[in-house]
Order: sequence, then structure tokens, then C-alpha cells
Amino acid sequence: MNQLNSSSDRIKENLLTLLAQKAYRFGDFSLASGKKSSHYVNCKPVSLSGPGLLSISSLFLRQINESDAGVAGLTLGADPLVSGVVMMAAQSGLNLCGLIVRKEAKGHGTGAWLEGPLPPKGSVITVLEDVVTTGGSSLKAVEKLRTQGYLVNQVLAIVDREEGGANAMNKADLKLDSVFFLKEIIERAKSL
Repeated sequence: MNQLNSSSDRIKENLLTLLAQKAYRFGDFSLASGKKSSHYVNCKPVSLSGPGLLSISSLFLRQINESDAGVAGLTLGADPLVSGVVMMAAQSGLNLCGLIVRKEAKGHGTGAWLEGPLPPKGSVITVLEDVVTTGGSSLKAVEKLRTQGYLVNQVLAIVDREEGGANAMNKADLKLDSVFFLKEIIERAKSL
């Protein structure tokens, strides 16, 4: 195994433990999708911590295509992810634009849906997401980006709950790549 893969494996293992300790809860929850679940993952305690964001950004940046002009995501869950990946890209000598997709158009000024340095129309953008259940949040971000003239082919997620999100992405001509599946986080949480 080369040094890059070994480093990536260590980062991934550490992130899995952080998510199991700080993001995962067992109980009775209502999800953003409207579904009920006994398993809840809130990545913000991890993505808003230095070690967590560093790990997530490193793993995501390795999955960004060379042709990508930027990364984007729906506010609020994707805000730290977009910022972290853009900063890590800059430290690596790569130029990526970071875009935040609003949940509704700005009520004043330009009425913008997108915030950030806008790349030229036709540029390829990868959407970042914390947790994918049905894919609704990611698809909303993709729709806004495509409406603005950007090409979106890929969604990167920290966690895929495996509840229809990948299928929904596929129907929208998107590839969903996730760092973890919910079952991996549950398994790690049980072992702690």
C-alpha cells in the first residue's frame, strides 16, 4: 500500500470514530426528509470542529475531478464542507470556487440563489453534502446550479443512509460518492 492510501485510510478511520462518537444518536427522530428513524446523524459537531473538517476536506478533495471549477452545497450543512475543501485546495495549489446555495432567493439586492465567486457558465461543479437520505437537499442544490448554467455530475456525501438517495441521484444523472454508509457508523458506535 502506498503512503497516500495509508494516510487516507488513517484519516478515514479517525473520521469514522469521530462521527460515531459525536454525530450519531440512537432514539426516536424525525429526519429532514420527513421520515422517522431510530438512527440520527448530525455531522455538524464534526464538520465544525478543526480535526473533523480537516479530515472531511482531505477525503473530499481526493474525490474532486480535475475538470471541476468549484464545489457547492445547500446552506447550512454544506457551508463548512465547501469552505474546508476550497481552503484545502488553495493550500494544495488548486483553484476551486466555493458556492453556497441558498434555500430561497436573497430577499434584497440581486436576489441571488448562489453566493461565492461564480465560475463561468458551463463550468463543472461538484455538490457536497453531509448526510444523504432521500437526496432532496442535494437535488435542490443541483437544480439551482444547473438552472444557473453549471454542469453537475457528482455529489460527495459524508454519510449515505441508503434510503433512496443514490437511486434519486442516478435518475438525475448524478453519481453519489459517500465516505461512509450509516451502517458503518452504527457498527463503530456499538464498538466504542
